[in-house]
Amino acid sequence: MTEGLLWLPLLLVFVLVTALGWLERRRQRLFREWAEGSELAKLDSCGGARLVDGVLSWCRFEAGQIQEEGSFVIKNLELVELLSLHSGEAPLTDESQGACRLRLVGGGARKDLPFADAERARRWIEELMSRSRCEL
Repeated sequence: MTEGLLWLPLLLVFVLVTALGWLERRRQRLFREWAEGSELAKLDSCGGARLVDGVLSWCRFEAGQIQEEGSFVIKNLELVELLSLHSGEAPLTDESQGACRLRLVGGGARKDLPFADAERARRWIEELMSRSRCEL
């Protein structure tokens, strides 16, 4: 009897890991459908983003569905800043890592796009600026 009780926590951990894996697979499937046909796309713990026909849009996942967060027309892009995710208006240095956000400025609008990885965000800055120049 005691040996059976020792295996019970392992069984619970197995069920939990399996459920979390199923949820992540579902999230990735939803993202693939949403980002299909996009020129540029990302999926991380902060949400998803895609660039389709010169419009950058981003979303988050909530209760098994995609919730649109915002969008930005790339041809209006004037400036992209890399800022800390939670520390107000503090810009990130080149050595900074971790969660951050891109501040998209242009056409009288300012939008923030969250990223889980600063290195990936830096690559996106280059891509977005080159695509905004091509749109002009």
